Amino acid sequence: MNAELDTIVIGGGQAGLASGYHLQKKGLRFLIMEASDEVGGSWPLYYDSLKLFSPARFSSLPHLKFPGDPNGYPRRDEVIQYLKYYQEKFQLPVRINQRVTLVEKDGDGFMVRTMAGDTFRSKTIINATGSFHTPYTPAIPGQESFQGHILHSSEYRNSEPFINQRVLVVGRGNSAVQIGVELAEVSHTSLAVLRPVQFMKSMLLGQDLHFWVKTIGFDSFPFWRFGKTAPSSGSVIDSGGYKEKVLAGKPDQQPMFTSFYDEGVFWANGTKEAVDTVIFATGYRPCLPYLQAIGALNTEGRPVHQAGISLVPGLYYVGLEGQRSFASATLRGVGTDAQFVVKKLLHHLKIRSVHS
Repeated sequence: MNAELDTIVIGGGQAGLASGYHLQKKGLRFLIMEASDEVGGSWPLYYDSLKLFSPARFSSLPHLKFPGDPNGYPRRDEVIQYLKYYQEKFQLPVRINQRVTLVEKDGDGFMVRTMAGDTFRSKTIINATGSFHTPYTPAIPGQESFQGHILHSSEYRNSEPFINQRVLVVGRGNSAVQIGVELAEVSHTSLAVLRPVQFMKSMLLGQDLHFWVKTIGFDSFPFWRFGKTAPSSGSVIDSGGYKEKVLAGKPDQQPMFTSFYDEGVFWANGTKEAVDTVIFATGYRPCLPYLQAIGALNTEGRPVHQAGISLVPGLYYVGLEGQRSFASATLRGVGTDAQFVVKKLLHHLKIRSVHS
């Protein structure tokens, strides 16, 4: 059994590191638990060509500017290196290969158990893994009979395995469009969509869109004060000429197919077409089972909270989509959310010490 900590942070990605910075600044005793063998959270798992939709100058964690061209859009590997350097620069105490399997109440604190067989005691918990981990693939009639290849965008790495194939990418969000555009360079690719992709200009009056979002205050508008989470725009930011390529049919857009058959799909108009691969860029679903035992989740498995403050005393969140603002789940947003949560956490610790 380890000595009791002030805080355990679950997750060593951007939200966990931002939380660690503010915890360290306040002199608290804490550890960051990372399930994989390196810091960076989900970033090492993303496809090779992924790039941010916000420029570097709007993509930094607390007190460390993102390096390189401030107006450039960082790629996945640049983000990974930045997160590693952030942890090293501030000497944040990350424990790798520590996948949390259970959080239990322990008096007025918590007991945290990991897959490695270790047990930790902590006065408070910050869950910094985000809330969406399990890839979601909708059930489509006839799917079990399809002889081609079906995968989720979380499994996609690059276009090489799909050269000269007939590929469908299901979805109309950022990942679907990025992957579709990349695949269209080497294969016959279509986006299968319920509604046409909506694009948003990345530049407005000579400034990046994120400049205006931040300037007008939408980036940090406190939706949570009105009992709501920040809405998603539902649009793809056109930071890489994506609109032009989609309009040129590379990839084209097709109304979502209705079912599979052994060699391909049936389109909405009743025609059928042979297809080699279907990639579902259809998002993720909640997967925080280790918090179930303490009553932190609703019936859908989603965390119950307001602005990152759980209904379970001493439990907090950083990195949830729409947690406090439009930017909450982004590199530029987790820092201010972490600062807010750590302030609330400190207040909890002071009350706890008075009553202990």
